[in-house]
Amino acid sequence: MTLQIVFNDFIDLIFPRCCEGCEKPLIGNEETICTVCRISLPRLNSEGMNKDTLQYKFVNVPEIISTHSFLLFTKKSKVQKLLHVLKYRGNKEVGILMGFMFGQEMLAAGELPNAELIISVPLHRKKKKNRGYNQSDLLAEGFSSATGIPWSGTALERVKYTETQTGKSKTERRENVRGVFEVREKSLPESVIIMDDVLTTGATLEECVETLKTAGCTQFYILTIALAQH
Repeated sequence: MTLQIVFNDFIDLIFPRCCEGCEKPLIGNEETICTVCRISLPRLNSEGMNKDTLQYKFVNVPEIISTHSFLLFTKKSKVQKLLHVLKYRGNKEVGILMGFMFGQEMLAAGELPNAELIISVPLHRKKKKNRGYNQSDLLAEGFSSATGIPWSGTALERVKYTETQTGKSKTERRENVRGVFEVREKSLPESVIIMDDVLTTGATLEECVETLKTAGCTQFYILTIALAQH
């Protein structure tokens, strides 16, 4: 046992690092989320949900080739807790790690989209300034690190500040996000991934697709860390 390991164990004893999912102390080389939580997080496939079920959300958008969500989001669940830590408690590592795990598992399953660029769904500059970062950027960064697909947090800009989508119907959500995005990068590939944190009705993602189509993008893959179960 090296001196560094002894020192780290001593620090963990005095100032224990805790898992962001279950709040139990991390041990050994564990970082941010413990091994038990990483294994037990509810994958979509384990809940009987598959890509065909997700695809129905965008049945009227033929340019969307496929849709994948990593985890199942339910109220008071561990997934909700992790996303809350990411969005409201400033823990950027959670976002990067969850994106990395998602990328690793898609790669291992042979389901990696044939896309040239990952585009994260942007926050309005006012909200990004208040939060300090865009959580979708962190997810895209982690996914990119695992898969080697480059990512961009500047391809799209949210130019209109909108009220929260929470509690709105799909029609209301679509109206709320209409015209809120603009393309900011002059040269974009035809095939792109759009990445966000939670998929609910899909209204925001559809608006991203419509905006990116004006820049010459023709094939889209939707990836979200979680799918909201109503």
